[in-house]
Amino acid sequence: MSSELKTLVVVGFFIFILWNLGAGLYYMMVDKGRSKRTVNSLSWRIGLSVAMIVLVIIGIATGLVEPHGIGRAGP
Repeated sequence: MSSELKTLVVVGFFIFILWNLGAGLYYMMVDKGRSKRTVNSLSWRIGLSVAMIVLVIIGIATGLVEPHGIGRAGP
């Protein structure tokens, strides 16, 4: 998998997460607690965040993603 594709997937997840966060804020202000749209939107945000974390962990475990080592001592 190319580096650009990995970056695109992560950025895509971030965009969807931010979209759902903004939608949750909008629904909270507009609906004033009369519907479940806020809960649904924030539930999607949590699910997408967990999915992205799991994909990163799987990518590191399989060797598709290599941590860059910030904070590690050099050779």
